[in-house]
Amino acid sequence: MTRVSKRESLLVFPALTGGCKVIILTLNCRSQTIHYHLFDYPNPIPLTSGYVEGIGTHTTNDVLDGAPLLLENHHDAINYILETLCHPDYGVLESLEQLRGVGHRVVHGGENYHHSVKIDVEVLHNIRKVERMAPKYNIPSRQAIIAAMELLPDIDHVAIFDTAFHHTMPPKAYMYPLPYEWYEKHRVRRYGFHGSSHLYLAHRAAAHLGKPLDQCNLITIHLDLGISLCAIRQGHSVDTSTGMTPVEGTAQERRCGNIDPGIPGFIMDWEELSPQQIEEVLNEKSGLLGLTGGDCTTRQEVLIKAADNEPRARLAADLEAYRLRKFIGEYLCVLGQCDAIVFSSGQGTIEADVRQRVLHGLECFNIFLDEEKNIQERCIHSEIKISQPQSAVALYVIPSDEARVFCEDTAKIVLNKFTPARPDYTFDDL
Repeated sequence: MTRVSKRESLLVFPALTGGCKVIILTLNCRSQTIHYHLFDYPNPIPLTSGYVEGIGTHTTNDVLDGAPLLLENHHDAINYILETLCHPDYGVLESLEQLRGVGHRVVHGGENYHHSVKIDVEVLHNIRKVERMAPKYNIPSRQAIIAAMELLPDIDHVAIFDTAFHHTMPPKAYMYPLPYEWYEKHRVRRYGFHGSSHLYLAHRAAAHLGKPLDQCNLITIHLDLGISLCAIRQGHSVDTSTGMTPVEGTAQERRCGNIDPGIPGFIMDWEELSPQQIEEVLNEKSGLLGLTGGDCTTRQEVLIKAADNEPRARLAADLEAYRLRKFIGEYLCVLGQCDAIVFSSGQGTIEADVRQRVLHGLECFNIFLDEEKNIQERCIHSEIKISQPQSAVALYVIPSDEARVFCEDTAKIVLNKFTPARPDYTFDDL
């Protein structure tokens, strides 16, 4: 089904007129979905945001006009978003000429990109070169970039790479114990993902700690459909749970995470599966949903059923927490001294149970959860410290805001004010 949703009503905001600041559109694409935000930088609150889903599937009705709508590809979807933003009745722009730049999330940048960059032919070529490592993301992202550049040819387009934040990992953390020629020929190594989320969580945690980021040692945990952890020493990523592809790491909604590498070959033989079929299973039919055997369709549903003690869901939730706790223990050893563990707010109030399960048993490290603060509803939308006063490591819940990272990198590149070595952000201060 094709569906278009505006999470924040476009009717709330009057059309922008002269004197506006830097208007930035951000796009986050998958094969059938586009999430978008429109910012008036440096205002941190989006003017509007929404998403299009079901691209290339079935005809349905425009949720605003009730007219038949078929978005066959990303070009159609982006064109529809632009038309909506300029609609005379509920749009927020008088003209697309008000846009100064478009920020595109690109999941995989390979070894080429250590920071966000303005997109040109060479950048598009390099994005295509690493598509095989994240095909469900890089292919639609490249298609969306081409479409947006055709529709908006006179403004800057910027790529913000998930992998860029993790380029500071040392070789001992990013290399695999595999034949070295695989790295030389195919760049088989660990890259890490969800970089914009880890960056945002790290900057906000440093603000709460009242210390410069380059004096902070942190463990950040991105909780959503995809899940990853990051060990951050003096503001830099030194290890992360995901690898060459987003499949490595802890158990996720649909991805298996770390498993015995012998299992895929074994199952391919016995089930007569092709490499493409086994890859699909590990990417889309494993993780928490795989453990529940099709009884659940989302991670949130698994967590809700686990709270009701449904056996398979409880197993999945316990396994998720156990593996997250193992990574935290690993990264405490990597960092030596840790200032804070930071959870993104994830999927709402149900994440309180996740945090309680994950942090249970860490008292031996002098890490103490304040259970009353942990269950407060404001953990969903507000930044809150959830550790007890005697805890040696501060515990925070911070809603991640990747779109702000996309916006700010884009705006600064458009304005020629971007400093890749140590970018500053409006969210650096409380």
